[in-house]
Amino acid sequence: MPGGNQSIGIPAGELTGDVGPPDVPIMRAIRSVFQRDEPLVDDASFDNVLQPQELQLQFRDGIGTAETCRLDITWFRSGAYRFHYSDSADRHWRFDRHPNPHSPERHFHPPPDAPAHTAAGSCIEVVEPALVARAVHQLWRRAYETESLANLNTANNPP
Repeated sequence: MPGGNQSIGIPAGELTGDVGPPDVPIMRAIRSVFQRDEPLVDDASFDNVLQPQELQLQFRDGIGTAETCRLDITWFRSGAYRFHYSDSADRHWRFDRHPNPHSPERHFHPPPDAPAHTAAGSCIEVVEPALVARAVHQLWRRAYETESLANLNTANNPP
């Protein structure tokens, strides 16, 4: 891992500890959750076949005016994770769990650009990978159906 404190998708300045390598079997299980539960998932693949670091879920529609969107997911063996949403309207948000200097360990980076300095505590309290995936999916689905990013982090311990 470059620099010891940097992991795929999490800038070094946002980490205060090592999160370890990606957990590929867990990311495969997360992929199954989304493929089973979300009909708008067009593609669910890894960034690299031989050394997967990130699961990339491509959706055929996005929230509000976005025509498409993607969730980039990395689950680490330490239990840290990153679910990063980006869409064709150039909006971003993230649900993360990792040690950092700016917010609680479980936190949410709000849209439109998911900056580190505005991260707030996450409404997702569960830690089991399939439940975290279901929670992120539920929050994404609610935003999709309401066509609004306003309430992404306002549920009571989803799913």
